[in-house]
Amino acid sequence: MKSLNLALTSLKKWMSATKAKLPQIALLSSAEIVPEPLGLVLIRSCWNFPFGLSLEPLIGAIAAGNTVVLKPSELSLACSSLLATALPTYLDTKAIKVIEGGPDVGEQVLQHRWDKIFFTGSARVGLPAAAKHLTPVTLELGGKCPAVVDSFSSSWDKEVAVKRVLAGKYGTCGGQACIAIDYILVERKFTNTLVKLLEVWIEKMFGENPKGSNSIARIINRQHFSRLENLLINPRVTDSIVNGGKMDEDNLFIEPTILVDPPLETAIMKEEIFGPLLPIITLEKIEDRVNFINSRPKPLAIYAFTKNRTLQRRIISETSSGSITLQRCNYTIRRPSHLEELVKVDLASTMANSLLTHSAT
Repeated sequence: MKSLNLALTSLKKWMSATKAKLPQIALLSSAEIVPEPLGLVLIRSCWNFPFGLSLEPLIGAIAAGNTVVLKPSELSLACSSLLATALPTYLDTKAIKVIEGGPDVGEQVLQHRWDKIFFTGSARVGLPAAAKHLTPVTLELGGKCPAVVDSFSSSWDKEVAVKRVLAGKYGTCGGQACIAIDYILVERKFTNTLVKLLEVWIEKMFGENPKGSNSIARIINRQHFSRLENLLINPRVTDSIVNGGKMDEDNLFIEPTILVDPPLETAIMKEEIFGPLLPIITLEKIEDRVNFINSRPKPLAIYAFTKNRTLQRRIISETSSGSITLQRCNYTIRRPSHLEELVKVDLASTMANSLLTHSAT
């Protein structure tokens, strides 16, 4: 509703022309930049946030004056069916179409020529489709999202940080989210304290038997379950498990699992986990954390739990990511270079062209 109200109150401003500066050679002319719709927009949404990742870009696309084809994920059947039923009932079917279907339908949809593609999912799938027709595209960023945990001075700070880490990991679909914490970076001397606090609060959040808890999501399907199972198949990775690790394939359940220093060359530290597995990587010095993050693909988000101002400034200025959050997992410092992908409050701007017009005075 906030995005909808923002679009309604800001639409006049977004549509307004803005004055443009001209070079000296055009001294006797004036110019303005006039926004115009891109045209036909494809929105491919994901299963883990089926409404938000469908309606947020839809609001921006319609506010910018485009027509939209929405393809919800086939993995969230009930939500996809609801969108396909509700949107045509309340919105203009000449401007908005909802297409349901499996992966084959999704592939066919991507083959068509679009004026803009808003794709939540794998860049490996979305980029080739956009490149075929040189289509402007907004894709989810890749990379594993780290949490940098400092050795806080007080026990209260430590507990707050741990609770927020667990919320950032398991509060979003049981870790099945692009912004979920993927791994933790911590100084080696603080590792035992961190592990003990994580164990205590996992039990408080999910009980002695997490499988019986309704607070942690199950894995979306067997394919993803097998993928996560394979991340732990390496004996060296299995040996790094210090808490959890139990699996129930029949119920698609994997309990919250903590690992300490799994080998960096194994799949669990190279691929996006997208599940309830939480590796902890220990480092000798705080300064090593920045270097470690920079040695990996750019993450979608970095979560820094530290009151060290110098470390905060270093993480902000010396790393590259979609966003940075200090002391929590929701309020974000966004990177200007990634605004098109990340700023949901003004998605209409990503769905419109800017047309430069000028006239003689």
